[in-house]
Amino acid sequence: MTVQPILTARGLVKRYGRVVALNHADFDLYPGEVLAVIGDNGAGKTTLIKAISGAIRPDEGEIRLDGQKVDFRSPLEARDAGIETVHQTLALSPALSIADNMFLGRELRKPGFRGRWLRALDRDKMEEVARQKLNELGLLTIQNIRQAVETLSGGQRQGVAVVRAATFGSKVIIMDEPTAALGVKESRKVLDLIQDVKSRGLPIVLISHNMPHVFEVADRIHVHRLGRRLCVIDPKKHTMSDAVAYMTGAMEPPVEAAVA
Repeated sequence: MTVQPILTARGLVKRYGRVVALNHADFDLYPGEVLAVIGDNGAGKTTLIKAISGAIRPDEGEIRLDGQKVDFRSPLEARDAGIETVHQTLALSPALSIADNMFLGRELRKPGFRGRWLRALDRDKMEEVARQKLNELGLLTIQNIRQAVETLSGGQRQGVAVVRAATFGSKVIIMDEPTAALGVKESRKVLDLIQDVKSRGLPIVLISHNMPHVFEVADRIHVHRLGRRLCVIDPKKHTMSDAVAYMTGAMEPPVEAAVA
């Protein structure tokens, strides 16, 4: 039986005045895979991801999740549908604790009268779940679940953002440049987290300029150029030089990749 994509986009168009950011762009994400999205600056890959994650609404085209047509009017709607995004800026609140950040906007209420009518938060439960999820993904270096996020290292903050996405993302996780501002050791931890999340069956969309990282963790590589999908390549059959050449227009992709 042919495996069907969990998330697809067909013919997406997004214009900003005379600038065409998306020019009939297509996209396919399959269950359980890491799909890297690469492209030169201005290629439109960020606009593509924003359209998929509900941050913008395309002017034309359609997006389908699990075969059903969706029209996200906000990132909250995409999140409710099971699509979690780890932004390059992480979208964490530095002054709040790790547990508070994990449940930001999804706080658990105490059972009974206190939670329903007085809106009392169940902090013990949130801290218990946060600690469990961090441990599951190997972030044992974080000892105090109540410490403020601003006291964490860059890698630990990235880890918290990834764990939050893995905890609540039931369908798809999108990661935008997750290692861009990290050192070698912290980048290694994030790549390990990506593999851990994949092993749990969640498909991941990875946007990155770091070719060694892309070729290490990606199952397929979506090459975006001039506002649309140029090709999809197998990292086992193509080199980093090939990917850069396709991305910059120095070389045409093979026919079988161009129609993928």
